[in-house]
Amino acid sequence: QNYLDNFWPDLKAAHELFDSIVQARRERESESQENHGKEYPEHLPVEILEAGIKSGRYLQGTLSVNKHRAQLEAFVRLQGFGSKDTG
Repeated sequence: QNYLDNFWPDLKAAHELFDSIVQARRERESESQENHGKEYPEHLPVEILEAGIKSGRYLQGTLSVNKHRAQLEAFVRLQGFGSKDTG
């Protein structure tokens, strides 16, 4: 803010962009506090997920994403299954 005020006081677009970024950051921090520090809200409570895993309704695994082609390549490695058993 100081940099913009001191060196670019007449550049309205830069000031509006800065204000927008500050607002988005405040909203994200507020949401993070509401979610107890978690970036994303949980879809189901932990208790339900644990019960579902124990009953066999849900499967537990690890998501692996290709860092170079993240939007195109990812797979889930299921726990308790050999690599040949997963699809």
